[in-house]
Amino acid sequence: MGIDVWVRKNVPEMESFVQDATPAVVEIATSQAVVMAETEAPLNHPATPDNDVLTLDWAALQTRVAQCDLCELHKTRTQTVFGTGSHHADWLIIGEAPDVPEDSQGEAFVGAGGQLLNAMLRALDLKREDVYITNSLKCCSQNRAITESEVRCCSSYLQRQIQLLQPKIILILGSTAAQHVLQTNTTLGRLRGRVHHFDYSPVPVIVSYHPAYLLSSPLEKRNSWEDLLFAKSMLVSGD
Repeated sequence: MGIDVWVRKNVPEMESFVQDATPAVVEIATSQAVVMAETEAPLNHPATPDNDVLTLDWAALQTRVAQCDLCELHKTRTQTVFGTGSHHADWLIIGEAPDVPEDSQGEAFVGAGGQLLNAMLRALDLKREDVYITNSLKCCSQNRAITESEVRCCSSYLQRQIQLLQPKIILILGSTAAQHVLQTNTTLGRLRGRVHHFDYSPVPVIVSYHPAYLLSSPLEKRNSWEDLLFAKSMLVSGD
């Protein structure tokens, strides 16, 4: 099923997401500021999986992440942000590096951005507990640019989460997360509307806007809705 079919059938849900989801006071997450150069070239240093990490179960993986000191981010974090939700979820949602509120609460997508994500999920007849939510990085960068070496340090953790969860669809939210996880410098605008795959997983990967961006650019909510329907169509069709 294509986007047009889903849009026609779900216009009321889309209007609820577009019109009813924005809080009166907009809190913009300033940690989502890293934008890489526009190019089709991959990142210079592709991540190398840690074979030890790739053998861990959920509990052991969460412990390993909590104790991680592979990069400088461990020195300034309050706690790691591992992930929340169902271990049997069809949907895996991946955000960017934790911002300061996420670092404080230990959970991805909190505050105004989290409220908007909840509205996005409701428009798909989903709740937070129906999906699994994590970040591409597990430690807060304290609003500074993230380095490629820091991305590499976390890559095995995310890969193992994907292997353990075995979702049916992966939705990456935000240009920074998309570029880090897909190992590309391509802009979000050129990554949207396409199905991506990891070399270690056949699960379709869809890219869309981060909720923090939608709070500051509400006119893009309609495009975000199209991305959500595109992801849902991939899940339904099994492509």
